[in-house]
Amino acid sequence: MYSKEELKQLKTDFWNQFKVQMQKTRSSNGRRMNWLAYPSEVKDIYIRVDADGKGARLTFDIQGKDAGVRQILWEQLYELKLVMEQEMGTEGIWIENASTPTVPIFNRIVWERSDLNFYKPEDHPEIINYLADRLIHFDAFYQEFKDILINLAM
Repeated sequence: MYSKEELKQLKTDFWNQFKVQMQKTRSSNGRRMNWLAYPSEVKDIYIRVDADGKGARLTFDIQGKDAGVRQILWEQLYELKLVMEQEMGTEGIWIENASTPTVPIFNRIVWERSDLNFYKPEDHPEIINYLADRLIHFDAFYQEFKDILINLAM
């Protein structure tokens, strides 16, 4: 078990290592990216990477308060599901009307590897490779279709 300080250092070291690996990787549109704060360019859409004791994951969240806009974006993504999954190389888990204590209702697509454990340092290289690969493939899809989502969200 890690102390609070050790856990903070472990997380800091891991995400810094991830940033270093990704800093030379450009977006599919040729621009530099802050991969840890992926710019969706759409209000209330968040692309996040995460790792913990239960696995490593990339999530695409639609958190808009307007249920109609959230539903339109969700339906459009569902129409692009086959294209998205071809680019990602795997199916995502589609969760409509999810909730957390901080976000009462949202829609989520998640790509996850549950066989990895962040608290096992020997898993860190595989977690980094998995998250990097997911982000690069997601970016190729997103750069191609983001304008559709931007226009629908307006």
